[in-house]
Amino acid sequence: MTSFGDLLGPQPTLLPGDDEAESDLLNHKDPAQVAADHPTASIAWAYLAEAAFADGQVITAYAYARTGYHRGLDQLRRNGWKGFGPVPYSHEPNRGFLRCVAVLARSAKAIGETNEYARCLDLLEDCDPRAADELGLD
Repeated sequence: MTSFGDLLGPQPTLLPGDDEAESDLLNHKDPAQVAADHPTASIAWAYLAEAAFADGQVITAYAYARTGYHRGLDQLRRNGWKGFGPVPYSHEPNRGFLRCVAVLARSAKAIGETNEYARCLDLLEDCDPRAADELGLD
């Protein structure tokens, strides 16, 4: 049984995370340096995207979020995800990817890219029905 109650659906994908990148970020290392040192760590890109968005740099946020999103997709696929199925927000290592999707959604909405905004919301809903709320999206 999956974490969302679908007996026939795929099992949740639980990413392994990147302990070194996460530790660097928790110890306040510059996220740009962490992304350079660990380019596959979506969490580093999420930090960069969130900071850029908060600073009003929407296009920069979009680019960082898109990078983290693609790095996360690569990791998900390497860990058995087939393009659908649960990616629980409750599993901490999944949050880098999900946070990137959320910033991508916010950035897309800010520049009027409504189709991309809707796709991001749909992806978050498919990954974890609670993710959008946890990430502060409408």
